Amino acid sequence: MKIKFRFANINDLPTIYNIENECFPAAEAASYESIQARILTFPESFILAVYKNEIIGFVNGCVTSELALPDKLYHDVSFHKKDGPYQTIFGLDVLPEFQNKGVATKLMLEFIDLTKKRRKLGLILTCKEHLIPFYEKFSFINNGLSGSTHGKASWYEMRLLFKQR
Repeated sequence: MKIKFRFANINDLPTIYNIENECFPAAEAASYESIQARILTFPESFILAVYKNEIIGFVNGCVTSELALPDKLYHDVSFHKKDGPYQTIFGLDVLPEFQNKGVATKLMLEFIDLTKKRRKLGLILTCKEHLIPFYEKFSFINNGLSGSTHGKASWYEMRLLFKQR
C-alpha cells in the first residue's frame, strides 16, 4: 500500500472531522471548530495519510513547553508554542477499513521523524491502556495514569524523549 503524506489544509476539514468521528466516541472526538482551529494554528503539526488521493488517516498535536499533556491543550490553541521543545500528539486516527494495515505505524514514524528534524526534545501523548504496547513499539515510555479527564476516560501519559547531541 503506497501511502503519501502531506500537511492538512482548511479544505480537508470536513473529511478530517468525519474520520475523527469514526475513530473516537462522541465524548472524546474533537469538535469541528476545534479541528478547524488546529489546522489554522499548527498545520505543520497536522499530517495526513493519503491513499489513492483519499485521506485515510491523520496525526496531529500542538507544540508545548510543558513535559505533560494537560486537557487545556486539546481545547485552546492559544497554548500552542511553535518554538516549544515538545511535540504533542492529540490524536492518531485511521479509517476503520484501513486499520491493522500499517497505516498508523507509518503515520507515527513520519511524525517522529518530523519532530526530530525540527530538533524538538521529544513527543508526549496520552492513550488508553490497551494502546500502551503500540506506542511502546516506538520507544515511548509509560509514565502512568495521566491527570486527564477527557471524555471521562482513563488515559496513560506516554513520552518519547530524544537523546541530546
